[in-house]
Amino acid sequence: MSAFSRRTCAAIAAPIVAIPLAGATALLTAAPAAAASTTVVISEIFGGGANAGAPFLNDFIELGNRSSAAIDLTGWRVQYFSASGGSGGSTPLTGSIPAGKTFLIKQGAGTGGAGEPLPEPDATGGLSMSATNGRVDLFDASGALVDRVGFGTANLFEGQATPSLSNSTSAARNAAFADTDINAADFTVGTPTPTASGGGGGTDPEPETPTEVTIAEIQGTGNASPMVGKEVVTKGVVTAVYPTGGFNGFYLQTPGTGGSSDTTPGASDGIFVFRQTDVAIGECYTVAAHVEEFRELTELTDATLTPATDCAPIVPTPLSTVPVTDADKEGYEGMLVKPEGTYTITNNFQLNQFGQLGLAVGDEPLYQATDVVRPGAEAQAYEAENLKKYITLDDGSSVNYMTNRTAKNSPLPYLSQNEPMRTGSQVTFTKPVILDYRFQWNYQPVGQIVGPEDADDPVKSENDRETTAPAVGGDIRLATFNVLNYFTDLGETEDTFKNCDFFADRAGTPVATDFCEVRGAWTEAAFNDQEAKIVTAINSLTADVVSLEEIETSSAISYLPGQPRDKALATLVEALNAAGGTWAYAQSPTVTPSNEDVIRTAFIYRKGRVQTLGSSQILLDDAFANARYPLAQKFKATNSGSPFVVVANHFKSKGSGEDDGTGQGNANPSRIAQAKALSAWANTVFVDEAVFLVGDFNAYSMEDPIREIEAAGFTNLAKRFEPTSASYQFSGRLGSLDHGFANAKALKMVTGAGIWDINADESVAMQYSRRNYNVTDFYTTEAFASSDHDPLVIGLKVNGRGPR
Repeated sequence: MSAFSRRTCAAIAAPIVAIPLAGATALLTAAPAAAASTTVVISEIFGGGANAGAPFLNDFIELGNRSSAAIDLTGWRVQYFSASGGSGGSTPLTGSIPAGKTFLIKQGAGTGGAGEPLPEPDATGGLSMSATNGRVDLFDASGALVDRVGFGTANLFEGQATPSLSNSTSAARNAAFADTDINAADFTVGTPTPTASGGGGGTDPEPETPTEVTIAEIQGTGNASPMVGKEVVTKGVVTAVYPTGGFNGFYLQTPGTGGSSDTTPGASDGIFVFRQTDVAIGECYTVAAHVEEFRELTELTDATLTPATDCAPIVPTPLSTVPVTDADKEGYEGMLVKPEGTYTITNNFQLNQFGQLGLAVGDEPLYQATDVVRPGAEAQAYEAENLKKYITLDDGSSVNYMTNRTAKNSPLPYLSQNEPMRTGSQVTFTKPVILDYRFQWNYQPVGQIVGPEDADDPVKSENDRETTAPAVGGDIRLATFNVLNYFTDLGETEDTFKNCDFFADRAGTPVATDFCEVRGAWTEAAFNDQEAKIVTAINSLTADVVSLEEIETSSAISYLPGQPRDKALATLVEALNAAGGTWAYAQSPTVTPSNEDVIRTAFIYRKGRVQTLGSSQILLDDAFANARYPLAQKFKATNSGSPFVVVANHFKSKGSGEDDGTGQGNANPSRIAQAKALSAWANTVFVDEAVFLVGDFNAYSMEDPIREIEAAGFTNLAKRFEPTSASYQFSGRLGSLDHGFANAKALKMVTGAGIWDINADESVAMQYSRRNYNVTDFYTTEAFASSDHDPLVIGLKVNGRGPR
């Protein structure tokens, strides 16, 4: 067992991934109940002592020292609470806990008589804890709450409670006493492993004679070290050091290795040493240590260092591309490498959470397979090729910038307005990195990256933001834009009528709603931030007709009955015109759905340039009962020209509903039915008209719903005029959920079409709903990150014909 008493976990808490709800606010984590401790944390809890099936006679609470120095626990106490919050008593503590060690507190025993005695404890109390649900708090000598762990149905916890325990299981903290302020992420339920500061109590085994070996011999050529559990002595040069950020260690590489030659093919010459980082890059040591595999990373623990001399320097190993297979990567695990050539950012979703960027080898990002090829075998083969090109650039830390209070007050790595780290942007490596495995394969900087201008930053990127909308020709411009839950009714108002939760910034100030009936901003200030960005984006589109998705259906808010359906839409138009626009909106038709979603589609248009012909129409078809009903409006240029019909759409999202197993997300059958109903309606009601179908179809370009629309005689305009365009980013892949289709008569008008890449490529840290989540304020009133979908612009020549 390592000095930090870590457990190899059967279940690892995966990073949070957003579900691609059309324009939905990405998943966040609410503010924690207690700050992450920098010293002592609760490291394990077991309450099943002596019960049937229990491995030990007594309950226990174990503490862990995260710091590099011993901590005096005199005056500290642990307190137990039932799931409902009733206190079950406390245990005062004395003594100290060594650096990196655990402190075992023996508690009460059950009456069942099952189990073995605990190892000799460091302290003893009489708490009788629940075997399944409850809470333990740790207080220091001043009475301040230092750490809190809620398990099962506990009424208080940090972030999210650890799952329920049993007579035979405990909750044990993961990874070097990692503390992200989310109990469920920090703890694993498994076999209890009580460990006292002396190393576990009982009789120590006979000391093992260390084996003198090279790092390559420790690593071996397989997935795991052939020397796991052995005591070894090896020699190496320090190549990377992580005194902050949670790694708690450094990388060591065999002297003289690296460069273009490889004297140990298939076996790495580098390894991670897990211990306090009182070393510096370039220093050389003889290391006596214990070999472990921790979450598939080979490492040395319980290390004793002796300065060594006559150590040849390390030369970074050049990598012309990412090693393809896991076996290929294992040959470089822990080594200093220098990636060569161009990489492209293809995933920045977790940049503001874990400080990570997903990179693809080459000058293009990775695309959603079903945006390029057909679902099924073709898509599976396409994605297999994607995976060969992908690797994560980490930031040299394990902190969660969304939940760790200390991290929130530290500048996010890599990201700035000058280098916005957009997907599709290219990067080059200017410094060597470590190739390692922590949840996935990573390029790891040689020290934690703090802010965008850290000296250890290994990459240089570009700012390729598109400052103007695409030039698409024509004399009238049509656009479609998902505006990410534009709600004038606020969360704080809803909260006065019924319970409603929110996502808060680092100061605890509410910003955005969390599963409320209204889906946008919580406060007027946050709404103003949101609206300012949307106004800039729409007024900069230079469009004459805009189809909008995710506008509030004001009349559908249950606790504010009687509101006009167009209230939010009218407010947006007023804001657009106050900023220099000349907009009007197409009013709702007389007949509207009796039970519709709280978000809807709508039209705005520039007065003086375009006029409406007749009233708008809604397709009241049962196929759209779980989505938004299509809205049609006929337009004509003010002075002259041919009229045209635009139908605004927002199909059922991929985030819920039936999964038909075809790899097209949930609710694909619903979207197919919606595509058929829409096409049939357009081809009958508007049979003699030039018709455009636009909006958020929640289907990628080669998926069934899109092919249904094309089979009905409509042309996908963005793919015709800009084949590699993409309007959305999800899970490290780019693709288009937003489309514009033209029937044969409408196609004759089209002069061009293009995606304005202002949103999907941006980090979510730039959105209004993430303002003040980090000490760096990324908010601006610019169009960038005004939504999570990119707008599509289509040029029309209504006086005469466009190109065929």
